[in-house]
Order: sequence, then structure tokens, then C-alpha cells
Amino acid sequence: MRRRAVGTVQRRTLTATALGAAGLLLVGCTAAGQAGSGSGSGSGSAKGGDEAVKVGLVYSRTGLLAAYGKQYRDGFMAGLDHATKGTGKAGGHPIEVTEQDDAGDPGKAVSAAKNLIGKGYKVLAGTTDSGVALQMAPLAAQNKVLYVNGPAATDAVTGINAYTFRSGRQSYQDILTAGTMLGDPRGKKVTVLAQDSTFGQANVAAVKAVLGAEGAKVGSVLAPPSATDLTPFARQVKAGGPDLVFVAWAGATAPALWTALDQQGVLSAGKVVTGLAGTASYPVFGAAGTKVSFLAHYFPGAGGGNAVEKAMLDGVEKAGGTPDLFSTDGFTAAQMIVRAVEEGGATDTAAMVKALEGWSFDGVKGRQQIRAEDHALVQPMFVAELNGTGAAAKPELVSTLPMDAVAPPAKPSAG
Repeated sequence: MRRRAVGTVQRRTLTATALGAAGLLLVGCTAAGQAGSGSGSGSGSAKGGDEAVKVGLVYSRTGLLAAYGKQYRDGFMAGLDHATKGTGKAGGHPIEVTEQDDAGDPGKAVSAAKNLIGKGYKVLAGTTDSGVALQMAPLAAQNKVLYVNGPAATDAVTGINAYTFRSGRQSYQDILTAGTMLGDPRGKKVTVLAQDSTFGQANVAAVKAVLGAEGAKVGSVLAPPSATDLTPFARQVKAGGPDLVFVAWAGATAPALWTALDQQGVLSAGKVVTGLAGTASYPVFGAAGTKVSFLAHYFPGAGGGNAVEKAMLDGVEKAGGTPDLFSTDGFTAAQMIVRAVEEGGATDTAAMVKALEGWSFDGVKGRQQIRAEDHALVQPMFVAELNGTGAAAKPELVSTLPMDAVAPPAKPSAG
């Protein structure tokens, strides 16, 4: 454990059930349980004064998503410095951050969170993995502590309870971004190319729920996760003649997949879309990368160099880090926590929640808003392309989608 004190398109109105975490790895679940006294307020000063606010940062320092966890953590520290104007204080209260490694394990995350809550922590943040987030959220509600979720993309977190917020995007926003590349979806044919796994099937379900609801004909080509010869699956996609191919692929066979798609003419036959991950993934696409359209949550420069983005880039780099995909999630979480403390005080979590609901602010990606009814973070999304290959591959912004154009459907909080 480490502790430190840190000085326009018409809005869509689709309705659909909560989608799986199409953007991030899902892991098993563990019962959340209850910790601490369950009090939502304390005897300290509501506003003003110098009582410290203890923040528990529970994230993947190690494990499969450790690279994403580091991006989040580096962004959080830069955001806290920026939001407190270098003082490390919000509303006169020093912000003390305690870091805990969940290693992507829900059981470890819940254990760490319960320990922090038992010590009087009123604010929790972090969570790189969707399976972890789905266990942390109920724990926050049971104990009436503020929980700001990080990169975990599962739609089920939105509206899960009154104490849970998110600082990143959710899967619905990814799929809506992909859909903008299709134009009017009515009657269009969409093929989801994925592995026949929980991850792949979640993506198929997400595309059907979002684009299928708008009139697209959604089908899928699913390959066994163990398959190494991917040419037959590329041929199957090509033979179907889709208007849009949505690729959701994870693992070491990704370079072979993109080579097969290129060789079989899929990339030149129509629009092929996939998500833009972190910088380490860019070389994976090889020569095919320049023929693919990317939906993007964020990449350095996507915000157009606005003042907040510049502050994040400078802050992360000054601390020796490298800005990347999920740096913005950490930075935004820090902005939210500082806002909650400044307006709600150090101990009254109900007041913190009220301070965040409906809040509109300038973020790394541009103008963003926390929707009051379900705590969705309504935010811009991006379309990008890769220029260059291998280590020289770099994303370039094609278009920015306004936050209302890719807003998920409202889902009133479960309380």
C-alpha cells in the first residue's frame, strides 16, 4: 500500500437492456458484502476547515490490465494537481490518496475497499476491470461512500445506484460511435467478426442491441479462440457482403487476423471498424492499419489541444509517465472528486453526490456532463485513422462526435 498527499447530431433515444463490457475483459464475480458503519455522513466540518479527505484508489497495478491501470493512475495524479491548482486541497481539505492493487481480481478489490471503508474512507476511485466494478458499486451503496469508476466500460455500472459514478466511457458509447460510420442504419448489413468467447459474444449482443434497434441487419462470424488460420473466417465475412464490419478481437492472433482480412480483400470491399486501443497496439495492424476506421475513446491530441488536455499531457509527462488511452479517465475522476469535496464537504457523501449530479465541465476530451438521473458521463467520442505502420503508426483525428450524439439511453438509478 502506498499513501501520498498530492499537493451536431440529434441525440439518440434508443432503449435497450444493459450491455456487457464489450470494451474490456470480464472476470468472475465475488459477493460484495458490507464494511464499516454504513454512515453516509460524519461529525466533521461539512464545508471548509482542514479535515483531510482520504481517497482510496483501487486499480490494477498488476495483472492483465496493469498497463491500463498505470495510465489511469498517472492521469489521476495529474488531474488532482490540476484541479486543486497545485495545492493538494479541495475546499480547504487536504486530499490524501491511498493506492491499492486489485490485480484485476474482484475479491481483492472488495477486500481492499472494505478495509479502507472500515478506516473511515468516504471516497473510492479506480477500477480498470468491469468485473471488479460490478462488485465495487454495490459495496459503495451499502456503505454510503462515493465511488468513481474508472476505465471499466460495462454499461451495467450506469444507474446501478446513487453512489456510483463513472469517469470513463461505456460500451454503448463505443457502439454508437461505430454506428455513425454506417450512416442511416436502416436495412444496412452489419457483420460482427469476433472470437467465439464471452468477450466476442458480448460484442455481438451490444451491436445487435444498439444498431439492430435502429434497423440494421446484424449478423456475426465467430472464430474459435484457438484458431490460428483465420483466412476461412475472412473469406466468410467477404462472402456476406456487409456494409459494415465491426471487428472485436483480443489476443496474440490479432496480427494474423488483420493480415487475413487484408489479403482476402475485406478491407477494400467496405467499411471496417474496430476500437482504437493504447499506443502499444498500433503496430499490431501492420499494413492493414491504414485501411481501417477506428472508434476512439481517446488518444493524445484527440481533444484538439484544449487547455484541460494540455494540462493532462504536461502533468503526466512531468511526472515521468506517458499519456495514453485511459489517462483521461484518471484525470476526469480527480476533477470529479475535487468538485464533490469543494461543493459537498469532506464527510457528507449525500452532499457529494448532489454536487456531481448534472455537473457540466470542461474535460480532457472537451465539454462533458454527468447526467443526473443515472450518472452516465456524457462525453464526446472520436473517429480516427492510423497513418504509418509498425513503430511509426500514429492516430490522426477524423471527426469528433458531440457528447449528445453518442449519449447512451437514460437509465434511472436503482437507488
